[in-house]
Amino acid sequence: IQEFPLRVFASNSSMALEVESTDVIRLIQQYLKENNLSRSLTTLQEETAIALNTVDSVESFVSEIHNGHWDSVLQAIQSLRLSDKKLIDLYEQIVIDLIEMRELGAARSLLRQTDPMIKLKEQQPDRYLHLENLLARPYFDPKEAYPDGSSKEKRRHAIAQALSSEVTVVPPSRLLALIGQALKWQQHQGLLPPGTSIDVFRGKASVKGEEEEKYPTQLNRTIKFGQKSLVECACFSPDGQYLVTGTIDGFIEVWNFVTGKIRKDLKYQAENNFMLMNDAVLCLCFSRDSEMLATGSQGGKIKVWKLQSGQCLRRFEHAHTKGVTSLCFSRDSSQLLSASFDHTIRQYTISRIHGLKSGKTLKEFRGHTSFVNKAIFSADGHQIISASSDGNVKIWSAKTTECLASVKPAIGNVTTDITINSVVLLPRSVDNFIVCSRTSTVLIMNMQGQIIRSFTSGKREGGDFTCCSISPRGEWIYCIGEDRVLYFFNTSSGKLEGTLTAHDKDVIGVEHHPHQNIICTFSEDCQLRLWKP
Repeated sequence: IQEFPLRVFASNSSMALEVESTDVIRLIQQYLKENNLSRSLTTLQEETAIALNTVDSVESFVSEIHNGHWDSVLQAIQSLRLSDKKLIDLYEQIVIDLIEMRELGAARSLLRQTDPMIKLKEQQPDRYLHLENLLARPYFDPKEAYPDGSSKEKRRHAIAQALSSEVTVVPPSRLLALIGQALKWQQHQGLLPPGTSIDVFRGKASVKGEEEEKYPTQLNRTIKFGQKSLVECACFSPDGQYLVTGTIDGFIEVWNFVTGKIRKDLKYQAENNFMLMNDAVLCLCFSRDSEMLATGSQGGKIKVWKLQSGQCLRRFEHAHTKGVTSLCFSRDSSQLLSASFDHTIRQYTISRIHGLKSGKTLKEFRGHTSFVNKAIFSADGHQIISASSDGNVKIWSAKTTECLASVKPAIGNVTTDITINSVVLLPRSVDNFIVCSRTSTVLIMNMQGQIIRSFTSGKREGGDFTCCSISPRGEWIYCIGEDRVLYFFNTSSGKLEGTLTAHDKDVIGVEHHPHQNIICTFSEDCQLRLWKP
């Protein structure tokens, strides 16, 4: 398999696509890694001499090195194949850090019992002896540890650069995604009979290749709703396959956003059985794998659904005393974060999806004095970021519920409390997020509460923002104003690059497709509109 590329032929074309055999092996290796088959993974890497060298996030991996979170770094590199030099540099820095913290036992074990340090002793005895001398000192001298003008920060930065060049990020479950995509293509071509049950794949089609990000210029599709079924919330699934709406009459509907029609390939919708809440659906969110959908209602209830079957997996009948304004799954989809008009943020466990028992509140975060309009997990999942009508953005410890920071963003000369409509994570950034307030300015802030950049429409009256969204790679910020105008900000230049009038009545929300240049807006004119470049 290593010697020849695989050739794939399209049935209606003579064109052949070549797939490198090394890529096939890496797909198998990724599957083994994701399923904790570590011995099989090691054996395959040794027999093929092909390394997987993937991490969940390069940014997080680099951040862990910069911050000296060595336990996480060592765990991440277990399945990586790295050169002796880079491993020696890494282990040397870990030993020095342990000596500085006076963790002498751990430093001694690492220095004398690990393969990279044993190789250092054999290949560069003077460099190894320097570490032994540092270990023997009753004190730690940074000048001795880092000679020639070096420093801990410089060494960590160099190690992060060296190791980040060795690793890549691939979408999760890539092998299963590709198999599923192939099976769906065969069904589409009529090579498999309709309704065939194929148990080799349980996910969805894989993510499309990245498009160049462009702002919308034209209306592509309009979905019309009745006066009694106004859309209160909408979202795309993370895999890009579905658009889901929640309406004031409690209906949750799954749409084909290409045709603007209800998805009839979902059996329950084909039979006119829809996911349903008792009152208005105010918020929606998907799990990362697009399998589960959580919905929150005006009555304070939350339901978790299995999208493919429409089955309600769990109910939280008394999640909040007032309407649920925001929902967010944790990265592993085991927990659900909710915010409400009752000023609180709550965290629920939804682990063990099959054979569900009644959910329970894990934690409650109190401190806001008005509506909590949005609550999300930080990129690493360790913190929670919340936005409130009391004018504050708060950052909480997800573990202890302690409020780590409370920031009232200063915008121009405004001194009164400004409603914070929402917060959105900035893609491809570990530390930064977007803050949309009821002003004509939107901000990028970091987890320390500092304003990194601001974007303003320049409109003084009638143009305050009500909601915002971000493009998949974070190149564009889209804001909706009270004037029903969609504003496009370029995050690189900081400039307002364009506008368009989105609706004839007040706009309720805006959402961006996770992979394509498609934006959806929905309004009090009872329309959901889809926009394209």
